[in-house]
Amino acid sequence: MIRSSLNIKFFFIIKVILIYLFVCSKSYSGSIATNISSVVLGQDEAPVKIKIFSSLTCPHCANFHINVVPEIKKEYIKTGKVQLIFIDFPLDQGAFNASKLLHCLDKKKQILFLDTIYETQNEWTSGSNVNDININLKKIVMNFGINSAQFDKCLIDETISDKILNGRIDANHKYSIDSTPTIIINEKKLQGSASFKNIKKKIEKLI
Repeated sequence: MIRSSLNIKFFFIIKVILIYLFVCSKSYSGSIATNISSVVLGQDEAPVKIKIFSSLTCPHCANFHINVVPEIKKEYIKTGKVQLIFIDFPLDQGAFNASKLLHCLDKKKQILFLDTIYETQNEWTSGSNVNDININLKKIVMNFGINSAQFDKCLIDETISDKILNGRIDANHKYSIDSTPTIIINEKKLQGSASFKNIKKKIEKLI
């Protein structure tokens, strides 16, 4: 199972590298494609913008989403001081497929989908290969109104796939992301722990 997981990640990274080489052969714009590859909580007028680059199969990302996001939401989003922007940075094929499904959902269902994906991460990522993981994901999205045919269509949607992968490449260029979650607060990378305590210190200096 460990070897299968490594293979999934290896072939996905190869795919990203090939796209990266293709992008570099053209002119680089330096902008992050966030229309499809981001989900937002909070007001656009919020003085503090926090970008969260995460991979849906990453345990640290799950911990952040389950334990830190609710604290930020409670203290700063409801008061209009912070806007959270969730941006896909998939590290393997399983995370990539889950991200594609996220963007095939109605906008109103996306946050709940993220909640579900992170809360059940140990379960749906337990497959020994991509096919097993896809079967698990299919069961999850059925509860969100995506049937089998829509599921298959979503996974081969080139527009969504390109947005996610190109967004990942652009983010790596701009922020030098080397792990997930990476937190960007008003365009500055958070240093140190991605704990609520550390993030709160940064927020308080900006409001």
